[in-house]
Amino acid sequence: MEWDSGSDLSADDDFATAEDFDGLIPGGPLPFPMENLLHTAPCGFVVTDALDPDHPIIYVNTVFEMVTGYRAEDVLGRNCRFLQCRGPFAKRRHPLVDSMIVSDIRRCLEEGIEFQGELLNFRKDGVPLMNRLRLTPIYGDDETITHVIGIQFFTETNIDLGPVQGSSIKERSSLRSFTDVSTFGNGKRNVSRWACGLFQLSDEVLSQKILSRLTARDIASVGSVCSRLYLLTKNEDLWKMVCQNAWGCETTRVLESVPGAKRLGWSRLARELTTLEAATWRKLTVGGSVEPSRCNFSACAVGNRVVLFGGEGVNMQPMNDTFVLDLNSDKPEWENVQVSSPPPGRWGHTLSCVNGSNLVVFGGCGRQGLLNDVFVMDLDAKPPTWREISGLAPPLPRSWHSSCTLDGTKLIVSGGCADSGVLLSDTFLLDLSMEKPAWREIPAAWTPPSRLGHTLSVYGGRKILMFGGLAKSGPLRFRSSDVFTMDLSEDEPCWRCVTGSAMPGAGNPGGVAPPPRLDHVAVSIPGGRILIFGGSVAGLHSASQLYLLDPTDETPTWRTLNVPGRPPRFAWGHSTCIVGGTRAIVLGGQTGEEWMLSELHELSLASSLLTDQKTAMQ
Repeated sequence: MEWDSGSDLSADDDFATAEDFDGLIPGGPLPFPMENLLHTAPCGFVVTDALDPDHPIIYVNTVFEMVTGYRAEDVLGRNCRFLQCRGPFAKRRHPLVDSMIVSDIRRCLEEGIEFQGELLNFRKDGVPLMNRLRLTPIYGDDETITHVIGIQFFTETNIDLGPVQGSSIKERSSLRSFTDVSTFGNGKRNVSRWACGLFQLSDEVLSQKILSRLTARDIASVGSVCSRLYLLTKNEDLWKMVCQNAWGCETTRVLESVPGAKRLGWSRLARELTTLEAATWRKLTVGGSVEPSRCNFSACAVGNRVVLFGGEGVNMQPMNDTFVLDLNSDKPEWENVQVSSPPPGRWGHTLSCVNGSNLVVFGGCGRQGLLNDVFVMDLDAKPPTWREISGLAPPLPRSWHSSCTLDGTKLIVSGGCADSGVLLSDTFLLDLSMEKPAWREIPAAWTPPSRLGHTLSVYGGRKILMFGGLAKSGPLRFRSSDVFTMDLSEDEPCWRCVTGSAMPGAGNPGGVAPPPRLDHVAVSIPGGRILIFGGSVAGLHSASQLYLLDPTDETPTWRTLNVPGRPPRFAWGHSTCIVGGTRAIVLGGQTGEEWMLSELHELSLASSLLTDQKTAMQ
């Protein structure tokens, strides 16, 4: 079952009756009567992955969110049984939930047959609801059950369970919302008139002026309304416009350049990057070698190529050579690139990519101490030549700082370690598109505590997010799990504290927050979410455990992702790069002080982008 053809009866246009439209979804009748979906009671719609034994939720509609109080982000990846618990913190099924009905549901799922029945459920705030439930298995091409669709008609119940602590206000508010949803069906005449006017528009106007401005989730819902909208939402050009509006033109351009993306299709790519259902780890082996051996190098991606520069050799020897690994090759192998005018050797620096194929090196620790110079090289030039950028008013020399790129042309540098081990808290910007680039410090009335080994990630166009690092608090230094954001589109950008137990007044979001860490990996996923893993973590925490945060949420909440495959034992920010916005390449199988750069680990967020790679990697 394709996600983009799923049903979501939550949008305003989804409450029209069957007579208002001239056809249903092509390809045969639905496995359940259409009139059931259009009952005046609120209709929740849930899709689960039947290939997973626990049947995790992969989609819910907005009615489900409105009635239950659970956001989609709260429930994706979980089994529906949490609705049988009274409130989000309850660990056991409520005793009034009929265990015989639960057993019957389990039996139907195991036997692959349809289930119908009523079951006591609970809103997030503990209010009881009666759920008239219908579960229908969906078969794939090989007669295997791939998904289960759940249609839920929620009604109020008079069971008096007593108040849930702190929920009286929420209950009154939620019941109003419940009633509001229930009355939508009474406006049939107005909805019909609106729908008729909408369908007088041409396909071109509908697609380019209306549908293209919706979110990916809404497009998936609209496709279930009628045959005409179903066909419109199957158009890949429409999905590309939706992705461009949601992710930005630069991100979609990068995704389009990834091998396999066109075969994958924009609709499926949107689904997989929204749900992260296809995320998987795999271990790769490549040819060639990086000699002499080293650590504390920096890596970044240029298109589908991984570039490694510098590092710390034997006896703290700073290196200045450049290596490239072309993942487009049938048999990828490391190659030493012969370049002209290489920068002084260094380690603890940053390596970034701007303007398509231009590499930028900043700072680090060299033979004579800390550096604050900038070197740029076009990797596609013949021959590749490093040239120094003499930017005016440069930042203090530093190492173990963090950097990111903005608009594909600007380098942003933050924090790091200065002379005598002093930690820094400043933020600088260098516009490399200017004829004579000049450094500009971004002034802020307040700055996060000084730190090194943190990450900077760009999201939402011109916003940056800082996470973690080794932070300073008075005379102490400690691993941090703080999150700070800054909107560079503002006239006077300022740092805002999103989360962090160490910060006064900072919120501690729901979910499981990452343990404090430094030199970790941060992946900015199309759509604005940030993925965190790896780094230096105290205790026995796994470096491969993934944590997801959406900083655009009203109340940002950490989620943990359990990803199958072969994760790395270690993952370090300076030696991990993001390829095409959908793959994180972790270099090296570290054992003690040795770096085995013939071993890579890849975290792929989109399935076909993984399987379509023509490599000899095992």
